[in-house]
Amino acid sequence: MTGVDTAALIEWIHRFRDVIAEKREWLTELDSAIGDADHGANMSRGMEAVVAKLDAGAPATVDELLKTVGMTLVSSVGGASGPLYGTLFLRMGMAAGPVTELDSSALAASLRAGLDGIVARGKAEAGDKTMFDAMAPAVDALDEAIAGGADLGAATAAAATAAAAGRDATEPLVARKGRASYLGERSAGHLDPGAASTTLLFETLAQATALSASPAAEPS
Repeated sequence: MTGVDTAALIEWIHRFRDVIAEKREWLTELDSAIGDADHGANMSRGMEAVVAKLDAGAPATVDELLKTVGMTLVSSVGGASGPLYGTLFLRMGMAAGPVTELDSSALAASLRAGLDGIVARGKAEAGDKTMFDAMAPAVDALDEAIAGGADLGAATAAAATAAAAGRDATEPLVARKGRASYLGERSAGHLDPGAASTTLLFETLAQATALSASPAAEPS
């Protein structure tokens, strides 16, 4: 597969909504250890709102589609998650532009722009025990795979694997950002919930691109 169209992106968003709903209690459990115990509920509420908005009438272009996702998350998700995830999708849309399909390089560039937006908003760095610790390795792995000639399915799978490794690496860290940082040393020994949900984001992206590349998805 060489790219994603708006239908594949909508499939991604639906799959992300589904897995957030499935993992809602787990995300809340993670957040109860080092945060406000609301990450699962907030993300589930936000993604339900996003899917309802898209089901009512999805935009035809990638930029408007991603902008809709971002604005809906900002307006419906509480805590830090709404602004951060909202910024991710808004910046992705700005980078993508008014097109109906993104090739591998354009998708990677839009995700990189989204990551840069999260950094600008949250000032996170590697090792701070935030969603950055899963997202940055994922975006780097995506870029590397594409540069090495991998197709989009393989590249997004590599990104998902890197996100999971980054998520797992947050467990021993002492948080330096957000509510978890108030706990000091006590924040060590727990996965970061934002890194956990970010990993789900990349895992569902890999699923959506794999589905779009399957023979059954090709026109007859």
